[in-house]
Amino acid sequence: MERHAELPVSERVVVLLIAAIQFINILDFMIVMPLGPDFARELDISSNHIGIIAGAYTAAAAVAGVAGSFFLDRFDRRKALAVCMFGLVIGTALAGLSWNLPTLIGARVIAGLFGGPATALSLAIVADVVPRERRGRAMSTVMTAFSLASIAGVPISLEIAHAAGWRAPFYSVAAFGVLITAASIFLLPPLKLHLKSGITPPGFGMFKMITKPLPLLAALALMAMVTSAFAVIPNIPIYLEFNLGYTGEAWITSLLGSIGIDYTPSVLGPLYLIGGIASLLVLQVVGRMTDRFGSAAVSWVGAALTVTIMYIWFINYQSALPSLFLFVFFMGAMTVRGVPARTLDTKVPLAHERAAFMSMQSAVQHSTLALAASLSSFILVENPENKSLEGMATLGWIGVVFAILLPTFITIAEIGVRRRDSRLADADANEIKAPTMAAGAPMTAPTPARAGAVVNRDRD
Repeated sequence: MERHAELPVSERVVVLLIAAIQFINILDFMIVMPLGPDFARELDISSNHIGIIAGAYTAAAAVAGVAGSFFLDRFDRRKALAVCMFGLVIGTALAGLSWNLPTLIGARVIAGLFGGPATALSLAIVADVVPRERRGRAMSTVMTAFSLASIAGVPISLEIAHAAGWRAPFYSVAAFGVLITAASIFLLPPLKLHLKSGITPPGFGMFKMITKPLPLLAALALMAMVTSAFAVIPNIPIYLEFNLGYTGEAWITSLLGSIGIDYTPSVLGPLYLIGGIASLLVLQVVGRMTDRFGSAAVSWVGAALTVTIMYIWFINYQSALPSLFLFVFFMGAMTVRGVPARTLDTKVPLAHERAAFMSMQSAVQHSTLALAASLSSFILVENPENKSLEGMATLGWIGVVFAILLPTFITIAEIGVRRRDSRLADADANEIKAPTMAAGAPMTAPTPARAGAVVNRDRD
């Protein structure tokens, strides 16, 4: 196995920077959905059209992902990531300047054109610098960006909107994005070793990747994961407020009052705060479980949890269960599914394929998300009297079907990865053994890498 030169930065620094970048990227997308009721009121947008706003970002990200799969492997990943992040920041700021549905959709399209490739590059960097045996934990760290966006990003954004209007969160995210992008430019090392492998084909694009069995299985798994979740996610804020009559957690206001704080938080902010904390705790366990038991076993657990919450919250709503419990259950189930699926994504491509593969996955993720989010606009019907949504049970059943397909695809793919890696290991052993035996010289062990340093590997 070829071992490349070390990079002058620790794995932990790289992983934390990527997590911060993912935080901005995820928050930029996540704040749109809980602001749905504000869009419906302030911009006079129909509540069943909120999915289209989310779909605009993801459709643009899908197009950018397809284009990026042909050229992202040709550039230093650090520079490419910086360009994409600055484009994302501009699109986010423009969303705050929108005045109707078309202008808001246009701003989200700009953000998506840069946000999609930024996600692909971020995951490719993690796969480049973290050895296979530690990728489960590394990916769980990167995925804490989702929980932190829920714990801090979304609640703070909602409180900012509560105090200063719905435009303010977009400006805040854009400003924070500039700071994180600047930090990544100065702290990330040059990431060019994938260019020196000698086997990077020009234009190794998505269409070549999708013809291979393992990437195809990974793409199908991602499609199932996204569809089962985003058939319902864009509509949850409106479902809570307009269907279930959720008005917030009164006990939080009482608790603040008991300590002398006279403040009523936003309706949805505490939900995302508590749900995000729960997801963060779950992540710490799921990352280690994935490293120990494999992606397939953990994904079946996630499927069982997902089917359960889809049934009791959307298909056969149990009014006796509090909305806070149901929301936390939902976020926990999504977390359990996400870590094994993303860990598998780091194992499927070889080193020279990683950026192209991640671009393919980004395109698959965002195109599927756009379709799933837009699907709700065709299935759901708005009640003109109170803006409530009719048809959530149908979306719940769609979520159940795809939740079961996800671990099926992951199981087949994981078996394929093990078999391929075994063949590659045997081939490496034969390549080393043959010339050594012919020359009659003893084999020498490779020099161990410095502890804690980042090492790029060609095949793992």
